Amino acid sequence: MSRTWAELLGDEDDGAREAEERTGFFGRLRESLGKSRRALAAELGASFDPSEEDAWERLEVALLRADVGVPATAELVGKLEARGDATDLGDALAEEVESLFGEPPVLAAAPAPPTVVLVVGVNGTGKTTTIGKLARVLTEHGRSVLVAAADTFRAAADEQLEIWAERAGADVVGGSRGADPAAVTFDAIEAGRARGCDVVIVDTAGRLHTQGNLMEELAKVRRVIEGRVPGAPHETLLVVDATTGQNGLQQARLFSETAGVTGVALTKLDGSAKGGVAVAIVHELGLPVKLVGIGEGIEDLRPFDAHDYARALVRD
Repeated sequence: MSRTWAELLGDEDDGAREAEERTGFFGRLRESLGKSRRALAAELGASFDPSEEDAWERLEVALLRADVGVPATAELVGKLEARGDATDLGDALAEEVESLFGEPPVLAAAPAPPTVVLVVGVNGTGKTTTIGKLARVLTEHGRSVLVAAADTFRAAADEQLEIWAERAGADVVGGSRGADPAAVTFDAIEAGRARGCDVVIVDTAGRLHTQGNLMEELAKVRRVIEGRVPGAPHETLLVVDATTGQNGLQQARLFSETAGVTGVALTKLDGSAKGGVAVAIVHELGLPVKLVGIGEGIEDLRPFDAHDYARALVRD
């Protein structure tokens, strides 16, 4: 049931190597979601008695502590109650969580290159490292990649991005500190077209949702992209730090209203007791979680798989 990069990118499945990687990644995902899972398992164990007055309430509290969110929690508990069978609530909850995610997402691609991927998110979410990891996967699957270092607001942002891009085998187009991000984006897309690159990934400043001028700057970057490549950006990925829980959900809500977000890359699950935030993002905002990160290594980014995630979150 696990998703592969080949499936996410619309390729033929790579076979044994990716199957082996998926198996190892699932084990690490279970470990990353251990805090949330143990709390849920404690309520879903053999001692669960639906006739007890506070049984469902305790389960609700456990889901809320995992940052599943109020609306999704209410729906999940309601569905479990409606089943009328408490013999294996763990499997039942995993099934219901998985069902909330719907069809497996894919990364959108342009009918003709370049595909333009705009990456947004606040400082500290792991945006730069996510771009580097994604660039690596794309190059490993035969795509030529150029990265636009349009985060000219933060000191050393372009240097960090250059290091990650070098590891990934991707080109970089940047600008000086304080340069116009839209101008850097323009130059990068023109360079990508001239070089025949398959994918252009555009980094952006870590914009705080309270800073309207920065959101307008992001809108300007989008207009440049739209003007140079018809139908672009083909993906707008929002990087969300799982450890921020409901704050991450609020970021997703505000960015989706302003930036036209098409999918979420959920990072830092390895340090979070709030792993249920993926459920809240999908259920409340209708945004697909497309990527998940559970470590700092360049290989620690994978396609999001609802089946694996639901069982890693629920089944002890």
